[in-house]
Amino acid sequence: MSVIGIDFGNESCYIAVAKAGGIETITNDYSLRATPSCVAFTGKNRTLGVAAKNQQVTNMKNTICGFKHLLGRKFRDPVVQNELNSIPYRVEERPDGSIGICANYMDEDQSFTPEQITAMLFTKLKIDATDALKTQIYDCVITVPSYFTNAQRKALLDAAGIAGLNCLRLMNETTATALGYGFYKQDLPAPEEKPRNVIFVDFGHSAIQVSACAFNKGKLKMLASASDLVGGRDVDSMLANHFSNEFVTKYKVDPRTNKKAYLRLLTEVEKLKKQMSANSTKLPLSIECFMNDTDVHSSIQRSDMEEICTSLFQRIEACMKRCLKDSKLTLEDIHAVEIVGGSSRIPAVKHLIEQIFGKTPSTQLNQDEAVSRGGALQCAVLSPAVRVKDFNIVDIQPFTVMLSFDNENGQRTEMEVFPANHASPFSRLLTMYRRDPFAIKLYYADPAPCIDPFIGEWQIKDVKPSATGEAQEVKVKVRINHNGLLLVASAQMVEKKDVQEAEQNGNETESTQQQQQSSTPQSPNEQPSNPDSQNTTASSGTEPMDTTPPSNNEGASSEDEIKSPTKEHEKTGWTQRISRWFSSDDKKKKKSSNKIVELTINARTHGYSQHEFDKYFELEGKMISNDRQEKERVDARNALEEFVYEYRGKLQEGGNLFEYIDDPSREEICRQLDDVENWLYEDGDSCEREIYRNRLGELNKKIDPIKARHDEYEGQQQAFNDLGHAIQMAYKAVEQFRSGDPKYDHLTEAEMLNITEAAEKTQKWFDDARGKLSTVRKTQDPPVKLADARHEYQTLTTCVNSVINRPKPRPPTPPPATKQENNTAEPQSEQPATGDGQQQNNAEPNLKEDKMDVD
Repeated sequence: MSVIGIDFGNESCYIAVAKAGGIETITNDYSLRATPSCVAFTGKNRTLGVAAKNQQVTNMKNTICGFKHLLGRKFRDPVVQNELNSIPYRVEERPDGSIGICANYMDEDQSFTPEQITAMLFTKLKIDATDALKTQIYDCVITVPSYFTNAQRKALLDAAGIAGLNCLRLMNETTATALGYGFYKQDLPAPEEKPRNVIFVDFGHSAIQVSACAFNKGKLKMLASASDLVGGRDVDSMLANHFSNEFVTKYKVDPRTNKKAYLRLLTEVEKLKKQMSANSTKLPLSIECFMNDTDVHSSIQRSDMEEICTSLFQRIEACMKRCLKDSKLTLEDIHAVEIVGGSSRIPAVKHLIEQIFGKTPSTQLNQDEAVSRGGALQCAVLSPAVRVKDFNIVDIQPFTVMLSFDNENGQRTEMEVFPANHASPFSRLLTMYRRDPFAIKLYYADPAPCIDPFIGEWQIKDVKPSATGEAQEVKVKVRINHNGLLLVASAQMVEKKDVQEAEQNGNETESTQQQQQSSTPQSPNEQPSNPDSQNTTASSGTEPMDTTPPSNNEGASSEDEIKSPTKEHEKTGWTQRISRWFSSDDKKKKKSSNKIVELTINARTHGYSQHEFDKYFELEGKMISNDRQEKERVDARNALEEFVYEYRGKLQEGGNLFEYIDDPSREEICRQLDDVENWLYEDGDSCEREIYRNRLGELNKKIDPIKARHDEYEGQQQAFNDLGHAIQMAYKAVEQFRSGDPKYDHLTEAEMLNITEAAEKTQKWFDDARGKLSTVRKTQDPPVKLADARHEYQTLTTCVNSVINRPKPRPPTPPPATKQENNTAEPQSEQPATGDGQQQNNAEPNLKEDKMDVD
């Protein structure tokens, strides 16, 4: 199973995958690494990615692009209203104040949410990844801008769920870039040494993000982050307005009044901007038939562009300075400045970076793919399917978060629970004393990042007073989770009871399902507040509320506990505590025990309800099925159309089927093909798949006999040549046998007689078949089939090869000589025959010598 990282951009998306060999970027069905963030509706199907981008001009009102900043926002949001000035499709306000994107789908006007449109794009990315990796894709990490609010992050998670993706984590784009930079660095300082501080500038299509990061070996910590919604598209827009004003004066045409003309101008301006990044000379701009059949011409150079976009560069400069200030770094503390994003190639931006941070911007990272590669690395760390080294990440939450609740007196209490640039993930434990259920609200402090600062409201249920009617201790955990979402994670009520214990009997009363507190005396600052005192939530006596998290609290386990300050500690001193613990009654004493009760929480926050999510998930599944069926229908129609064009040409004079059909039949089939062609462009333009397949089957019944006849006649020439050659080889083998060729010495006369008979039989069939074929026209079916010729060839070659290819038998091997024969072969005549005893004595050394020779 593969794990992927998705860089969800406003203009285009990138997919990276973690493999055993490292991180790779996946190409789409057009062999491109970047997939445009476009969704188009054309009649009964959807077009996604590159195909949707290609029809943006011709199908402008139904092509949805640039919808990233519509996610999780209300229609009246100033950001949305600013986006509406540049998008060509229609957007409406829904009854709940959310955004509805209008398009014509299935031949009717429909309204889609930005989450649905994003899910459609994720469906396309999922299909591309599945096709490239040849395996199903479920787990992923999706990168988001660091400035995304709680509502936007929840909307993106809903979109991923609708597309059937299991998002392991929403990762900030700046953090993903930093991970891709530091993961492979081998020279990072040790954890106990001073960290290496690096600035990352991500200047993309629609926004700029600047972040400061501290690296140590095996970990990174984000220090600060700043952003602004200014990007490369704003540069294009200002240049387009400049040329529009010039065209109004020079040619009396205003492209801003014609959406198609303005879109063409933006496309040409973007190309011109990229050329100016590499050339400082004056560059021309020419568009033919721009408006009202008017050709327009102009020119611009880099210095003019920088002057036109002065206000944009001032905003970029302010964003960089804000990040430097929030990070509390000096220029000497900065080790390097890394730039990513397509718009970071603009020379003016590089000059600003060098001027503000005092470092020449580095381009070690892939400016387009760095974010997706970092997301794939994070997905590999989180997934059990891939083994990678540990790398600790401490992210930040860029906005100040406030918490409010009503105390028992009905007064509204507000407090800052997370300051800006607070560590993430992080948990904070709030301790308060309540008698009744209550509600907690989270919201962004001024200035809020969106028009609606509301984050969520959580109703804490099942709170009740103690048996004596006093308020009970309630612990509420507020958390920033790994997705950057703010929520109330849990709520617990601590019920305290006093249990009497008979000391003289030595028995101890046990309380089941209770957590006992330690009886060790504590300092007054560590004692819980008096329940009767005013129920407010603030910091403990020694730690202020807005204190930043300790350095060792890095990661998901980080947790602060905040308790209410009390005056009871001042009234009741240490002596009273001692007197309570050590009573004068020696027979009985009291022991305090606690019971933890989990409280029910009802949340009201952003995102779809389960019912809405299921509805949109089912709808997306239906649209995917409809896309598949529509593709099969279109493929069937195209196959029928291609068949008509192909075989009409082949049947006409000059085609390879012309001489294999008579004139009347040819005219009839060509007439049928013409009728099908006319039907395709009239009544048959939008028929079902089966209708096209049935029409194709009817035509195939007419064409298949002609094709078979063509194949028979075309293949017979080669088949008869092969058969004639096999007959000649058989006769040649028999002739060589009869001439005494030594390689056939092992063959018998009977075997050669069989080969002769087989060759003569095949020769007779060969002559008869050639005679029959010579009297038949090609418009008629051949009397001799190609398969028959091949069968005769196979029969003859098998008979011949089984005989002449049989190997010669091996000559017999002589038996080995025995010891007795070896002894007998010794020259006994050389030994003196003096007597039987002497001959016996002389024979013994000879036997020993024979044995040594054998060895």
